[in-house]
Amino acid sequence: MSPPARRVLAEFVGSMLLVAVVVGSGIMAQTLSPQDVGLQLLENAIATVFGLGVLIVVLGPVSGAHFNPVVSLADWWQGRRTGAGLTARDLAAYLPAQVGGAVAGAVLANAMFAQPAISWAATRRSAGHLWLGELVATAGLVLVVFGLARSGRTAVAPAAVAGYIGAAYWFTSSTSFANPAVTVGRAFSDSFAGIAPASVPAFIAAQLLGGAIGLLLVAGLFGRPTAGIAQEAVMAHPAGPSSRPAPRSEERIADR
Repeated sequence: MSPPARRVLAEFVGSMLLVAVVVGSGIMAQTLSPQDVGLQLLENAIATVFGLGVLIVVLGPVSGAHFNPVVSLADWWQGRRTGAGLTARDLAAYLPAQVGGAVAGAVLANAMFAQPAISWAATRRSAGHLWLGELVATAGLVLVVFGLARSGRTAVAPAAVAGYIGAAYWFTSSTSFANPAVTVGRAFSDSFAGIAPASVPAFIAAQLLGGAIGLLLVAGLFGRPTAGIAQEAVMAHPAGPSSRPAPRSEERIADR
């Protein structure tokens, strides 16, 4: 299998397993703690934190472990200036892999718990305060991911990204979906983690806006990215600067 195909496969598998963790732990939480919604959320959050951290560690070296269209879009957007990160071709392959993987993960979780493979979620999540929660959650995620990249600390990304998502489960009103692919996937399971299909478009719009705000925060705090410097998100991977031509010597000098 070629390196580009491996990267796309990693994004599909990572997104699938991430949603399987989120949805599956939500179903398990409902089974174990049927009368305590707070405990259900705690169980769901703990499983997500550990699952996401492990997936980043394992798949990060292959694809960068984005598992999130907002992160991939932000990586591509910044790469237009720096010559690093995803190319347009990478982006076009990552996005459907992430969404398809997320849907497959929900179907897998449903099947593991003897539920219908596709059971459309009935939980409506349509309110201004929930959209604000998604905006905040996604902006914070982008700030964490690209702040680590700008400061050269992507080695701690598994703990930092998973830790932020775990915290955002609790401090945001929306319980921090912060991911368009995961949002689509969770619509396929009528369980604790589900979101009604009609609520999905507004959530995704809030996430995209949050991603843009997150990039503005990164620029304000860390400055504009420097051309030719490795700043991949979430982790360094073969689709990063190594796949692009190195800047000419005069470009390097101009950037100092």
